[in-house]
Amino acid sequence: MKLWNKGYTTENAVEKFTVGNDRDLDMAIAKHDLQASKAHTNMLLSIGIISEAEREQLITALNALLLQVEDGTFTIEDEFEDVHSKIEYELTQKLGDTGKKVHTGRSRNDQVLVALHLYFKEQIDLIKQQVEALFIRLQQLSEQHKNVLIPGYTHMQVAMPSSIGLWLGGYAELLIDDIYFLNAAFKIANQNPLGSGAGYGSSIPLNRTQTTQELQMAYLKYNSIAAQLSRGKLEKAMSFAMASLAGTLSRLAMDATLYMNENHGFISFPKELTTGSSIMPHKKNPDVLELVRAKCNKMQALPTELTLITNNLPTGYHRDYQLLKESLFPSITSLKDCLEITGFMFSHLIVHPSVVEQPKYDMLFSVEAVNELVTQGVPFRKAYQKIASYIENGNYQPAKQIKHTHEGSIGNLCNAQIKKKMAEALAGNREAK
Repeated sequence: MKLWNKGYTTENAVEKFTVGNDRDLDMAIAKHDLQASKAHTNMLLSIGIISEAEREQLITALNALLLQVEDGTFTIEDEFEDVHSKIEYELTQKLGDTGKKVHTGRSRNDQVLVALHLYFKEQIDLIKQQVEALFIRLQQLSEQHKNVLIPGYTHMQVAMPSSIGLWLGGYAELLIDDIYFLNAAFKIANQNPLGSGAGYGSSIPLNRTQTTQELQMAYLKYNSIAAQLSRGKLEKAMSFAMASLAGTLSRLAMDATLYMNENHGFISFPKELTTGSSIMPHKKNPDVLELVRAKCNKMQALPTELTLITNNLPTGYHRDYQLLKESLFPSITSLKDCLEITGFMFSHLIVHPSVVEQPKYDMLFSVEAVNELVTQGVPFRKAYQKIASYIENGNYQPAKQIKHTHEGSIGNLCNAQIKKKMAEALAGNREAK
């Protein structure tokens, strides 16, 4: 069944190419299409298009389909082009002419738009919950191991003292920036496009404010063309937020992969969380972390991919938009999987203390020696040159006592303040669900 059927048959090759895997992808938004259809049905009653009896019939039928979605029995068979045609078919089969009224004042364009808005809102909330769980775990580890020193690096060279607490606390705070991106995407998704039709409104006197309130959207996307133009812009906003978070996870995975290497040995994971080699019996490979790194690096290409699909499209709907789901939906699932497995891995983190006692890390403490002279009144540049000459002449003896006290340093991680900042970031969209 096709909502645009005009009485002739589309060539099979054309149908196969244009439909693609839309049926499978549309299962992700079936629930949201049904929710929007319920709101639209209630609005049609309020403007006199349907009767109360018809409204009750439609709502009952829509609720029945929602139950099918929830229990996994809802399907989109091959004879249907997409979820929208499947739902309208079911309503028409069950209710006859009453079912045919549900599309009044709508286009598939604003149907898929509103379903996507609702879907992204839901997914952002779920992702934020996972980010919060990872944040809590990293902060716990930061506090637990705040006194365990490890080398800090610049240019991949030993630089200055760091700590497990500073390292993991840094990634915990970095997740707050990712929440800011997610909040921005949520605010874009939290606008109701329903009622914009094919992009040019309708002569039906729709009450778009009513559907906005019923769908718990904070805002109405007022201009119907603006609503249509938001297709692509909405997905890109989501992709930028995902890419930001993926970047954080990828770098954390890279650090962990490096730090568990035998040449570093700062951390490890239980052998059950690693994989082996077919030829080298000693190997304990960080395959999980490597795959997180690769999956998240791939995800960071999403904004560019979606931009290239949409950036030169003129006003109006174009079938190009269909490809956005193919890229974005699987990536959302992948991102959530990466968040889950990263949290799992760091719940089993093993920290190795005292690595900086090895002589190869003596130079870590050269800046500490410079700063000690500075606190005694020696100008910084003279103190720098003096310690540099000790190092050059082989007379440098590291003093490994750390005296960092400023905010955000090894001795003052400010984890409580960071926790408060995260709480404020997570609350960013609560006033407008």
